[in-house]
Amino acid sequence: MMVVRRRIKMKRPIVRLSSLQLTNIKNVKNGTIYMPNTVNKILSADKAEILGIYGQNGSGKTAIVDALYFLQKVMVGADLDQSLEDYMTIDSDTAEIFADFNIFMDGIVFEIGYTLSLSREEKEIVINREILRSAKNENGIRTNKTTFMDYQRDQTDVIFKPQKRLDEILEANKEIKTDLIVARKMAEKSNCSYIFGESSREIFCREYKNGFQQFSVIISSLFEFALKDLFVIRNTHSGVISANFVLPMAFRIENDNIGAKGDFAVPLTEPILVDEERKNLLETIVEQINIVLYTIIPGLQVTIKNYGKQSLDNGEEGWKLELMSKREGMKEIPIRMESEGIIKIISILNALIQAFGNPSICLVIDELDSGIFEYMLGELLDIFKKSAKGQLIFTSHNLRALEMIDKESIMFSTTNPDNRYIHMKNVRESNNLRNMYIRSITLGGQSEQIYEETDSLKIARAFRKAGRGVRSE
Repeated sequence: MMVVRRRIKMKRPIVRLSSLQLTNIKNVKNGTIYMPNTVNKILSADKAEILGIYGQNGSGKTAIVDALYFLQKVMVGADLDQSLEDYMTIDSDTAEIFADFNIFMDGIVFEIGYTLSLSREEKEIVINREILRSAKNENGIRTNKTTFMDYQRDQTDVIFKPQKRLDEILEANKEIKTDLIVARKMAEKSNCSYIFGESSREIFCREYKNGFQQFSVIISSLFEFALKDLFVIRNTHSGVISANFVLPMAFRIENDNIGAKGDFAVPLTEPILVDEERKNLLETIVEQINIVLYTIIPGLQVTIKNYGKQSLDNGEEGWKLELMSKREGMKEIPIRMESEGIIKIISILNALIQAFGNPSICLVIDELDSGIFEYMLGELLDIFKKSAKGQLIFTSHNLRALEMIDKESIMFSTTNPDNRYIHMKNVRESNNLRNMYIRSITLGGQSEQIYEETDSLKIARAFRKAGRGVRSE
């Protein structure tokens, strides 16, 4: 289903994620991931950045993906998803997501910190506090990072701090103060972000002729990034594929007039009935995918079988379509007959294409390796590392990636909930990171334990005991 449609405007600033810190999210009491450029202290958006997160089951890898998913929802102004309660640490009533971004525009780089504080109040989760901080890099000179917007839910007598920034907004029109108060009440009632909520964002993102103008551009850029450039593909995406139920095609399309972004859900069990607009969109997605798919899986193309026109439920004209798989010299078959791995590649391929060519795209994929042949996974990562422009963050169990990408591009989850993510230490250029990881699992030697050791004898004994119980029934 398409979730965004827009008119394309002037060239936007490039926004890149720099780091992400979680506090009391799932089993992560505290943990921070860093993008490779941050590790290497490179302030640039010229090349691709890859970050793979590895670790044993239940060690906090998926928490990163989930946190970015919820963060995206907050930054586009959506009401707070109450399923977040299930993601907050059981023994805590507060949680926090802190994201660092770099915004590149006209030779200036803004280093932005966004803090989202959550609290459990009675039967719901609420946004308790939001903070935006900014530092400016221009001509080799960097300012100190200072707070330019601090909203606190329990400070009812203050719209937001600091007062200087509020005064800049009110400078042109004092009556805006009432609008800001109303917007704050609306945000609290609907439980959405005050900074990025629709009513207040409209005020913050106006044209200003004073010091607030740069902050207006920052808020607008972060909103646009979350809305149009951040892809988060969670486990549920792969789950519906595994169930052979739906093919969710993550996509972003742009042409001279319009743009669209979202998930185009195509049923695998039956043809889909669409209007002309969605028919054209599906044709465009498939056309883009086929350019790359043919090279990844030689001879394979996706086609659209058109069963002809059929009336929609609203009485308008529609088309009955089905996705098919076509290989050279073979008869077309429904796409559901292909392997889970091939369907998985098709589902994420348009998003990968976008991340490959656009430096502002951040693509986040949980269990990237699910169903994908490990050699192909390694090749895709190697090509992305050498030639792409955007950011790719993924979790995986397949260790092939450890042999294909740089050590700064890999972080490992640990057994310590207070320090959940680390880089492997003492890694030389000649070292095989895969071998080092396996050796660290068995022998240790890292700053934190990265594997909760199991006892093979106890496991075998438990299996024998369980087996005897089954036989006796």
